[in-house]
Amino acid sequence: MTALLEVEGLVKHFVAARSVFGRPTAFVKAVDGVSFSVEAGKTLALVGESGCGKSTVSRLVLRLIEPDAGKVRFEGRDLGALDDNALRAFRRDAQIIFQDPYASLNPRMTVSQILTEPLALHDLVPAARRRERVEELLQLVGLEPRFARRYPHEFSGGQRQRIAIARALAVEPKLIICDEPVSALDVSIRSQILNLLRDLQDRLGLAYIFVSHDLAVVKHIADRVAVMNLGTIVEAADAQALFAAPRHPYSRALLSAIPVPRPQAKRSRIVLEGEMPSALNPPPGCRFHTRCPYVIERCRTEVPALLADGTGHATACHRTAELPATENIVPADGGFSPALEKLIAAFGGGVEGGAGTGVDQSGIRPAVA
Repeated sequence: MTALLEVEGLVKHFVAARSVFGRPTAFVKAVDGVSFSVEAGKTLALVGESGCGKSTVSRLVLRLIEPDAGKVRFEGRDLGALDDNALRAFRRDAQIIFQDPYASLNPRMTVSQILTEPLALHDLVPAARRRERVEELLQLVGLEPRFARRYPHEFSGGQRQRIAIARALAVEPKLIICDEPVSALDVSIRSQILNLLRDLQDRLGLAYIFVSHDLAVVKHIADRVAVMNLGTIVEAADAQALFAAPRHPYSRALLSAIPVPRPQAKRSRIVLEGEMPSALNPPPGCRFHTRCPYVIERCRTEVPALLADGTGHATACHRTAELPATENIVPADGGFSPALEKLIAAFGGGVEGGAGTGVDQSGIRPAVA
């Protein structure tokens, strides 16, 4: 299958310091040679610690910022070669949902104006029918049409994020970048938004790039996962394969930190020693070697290539074949205990924006429309 989005060798360095003559003297290597692809109707998750370059990649893909090197192709077109008019047309096919629903919506505009703006900008709907289209969008994300006359400050965080999703859907895109879309929300609201995104993907055939540092969230929504460390991808695989058997030491450490709602579950917690290196001056060789428990001399001098096996599982580590087997990093039985399941059942239900919010036993709320 031909990929909807292809990213090849993407690089972005930000100037961190200049000389008295204005010449750059130091750079933050935010993204340093990232490559991946996304198929239509699938979800790729970019995960890693804060500062690893996930959000920068998402903005580079949309050309909200310009890359220093590399190519981004959407449906075979090189986005770097597009002029202003062609780039505006591309914006209809690719949208973004920002992290903070309190800052991403214009407080001076009503919900109706927020959702009408992209319709008018791309001339998608006749003026006489825009009000009807706004009501359709609100219903699509589980909000009542009467909310169209209200301002963003009149809504909860979960409702605001639904409005942001409706705005992204207004232009009928093929790709949506979700930049930490639930990290600013309460846990109960977070599960509603995740299920809404999954339901919309199934109904509309959307492709997602899901940016997150929360692997527990990624496990429920991603088809494929790319793990980033200091501006580079260190492991990429199907979500099921990565969570079952992570190969890179950094991926193992991240997965071992996922909270599991079973206090008695046996697991091996991996605690990394030392400080995370700075992107201003990344270490030579493997960028993870300063914290890696399996480091050898080769790791300190030679940059490992991201090599894939026959299953599409790619790892950038010199010692992948030598590492011990993964045991109890993520318990096979990661579900809730019987007592907690009873408690969840007792407190299931409720209403958010006119839609049901009962929790199922996986900890993820049923999809709402």
